[in-house]
Amino acid sequence: MSSVVSPSQRAVPEPLPENIRSVQPGGGMCYRLELAWGRWRRWYLRRFRPAYVARMARLRQGDAEGAPHPLLDPRDLKYCRNQCSAYWAPEHDPFRWRDRLPLARWGLAEVLLMAGPAAALAAALAATRFWPVAVLPAAFALVVLWFFRDPPRRVPQQSGLYLAPADGKITDVTRIEHDEFLGGPAVRVGIFLSLLDVHVNRAPCHARVIAMRYVPGKFISALRPECATENESLWLGLEEEAPPHRRLAVRQISGQVARRIVCQARPGEVLVPGDKFGMIKLGSRTELWLPARDELEILVQPGQRVRGGETPLARIRQDSPATG
Repeated sequence: MSSVVSPSQRAVPEPLPENIRSVQPGGGMCYRLELAWGRWRRWYLRRFRPAYVARMARLRQGDAEGAPHPLLDPRDLKYCRNQCSAYWAPEHDPFRWRDRLPLARWGLAEVLLMAGPAAALAAALAATRFWPVAVLPAAFALVVLWFFRDPPRRVPQQSGLYLAPADGKITDVTRIEHDEFLGGPAVRVGIFLSLLDVHVNRAPCHARVIAMRYVPGKFISALRPECATENESLWLGLEEEAPPHRRLAVRQISGQVARRIVCQARPGEVLVPGDKFGMIKLGSRTELWLPARDELEILVQPGQRVRGGETPLARIRQDSPATG
């Protein structure tokens, strides 16, 4: 198998694996609470706002088949976007403003459920003689907000670049003798995300999703080497849109504290450089796997800090015969 194919040999995307039933396949308490809220919200809308439900049904595009619950408005797609092809055009999405918030949309429930009560407690304590204690819940609320931040990024527009899929520190640049998906030798670039890093994951290049794998596992510290093989992970197999359609992969790996991997991409979807496709909630590791070909030039080294969707990790040399 080769990592470079002709247009006529482009891969057919594999079906979504059976164990990926949500964009957050590992579940979680906040996730379950948000699903419960969704059930109540849909009951409310059907009972008291039937005209709104009918209008959103007319505006919905794509196919809702595969969704685990009725899709009454765009909020219902948050955790099942990868299960169906339904969507609303941006001008018909009354909740699109949430994407302009400086917080990751997948973490809004955690912000409300964790930072909200902490901020309320801090405000209540601040009005009493125990006001110095208010610093503790206030600091916790700020940490939660800081963790789920989602700042804008300036995505480089040059062709031939592979961008960092996550913020953090480069832990290793390792050559792999053979990778089955890439069809030959590979280079793995590992990124460690501390609790203070932005945890949103971004597409490294213009590529199509052709395979996905979710592996439940342990929650070893992301700083330990064995975490790469033993921890819960989600692997995303990609194929570049531009000829010669090189293959690459991104792997999201949970950490000791981070136990919730989010990936909203679905097989067949095309991602553009810098696209937000998921996140890992709390400290973790993200890997970029590239085919180790002569024209590949690695641009980073261990210890270097990178920014997701902005820092180039590698590039294809434009003077190489393979790029002509």
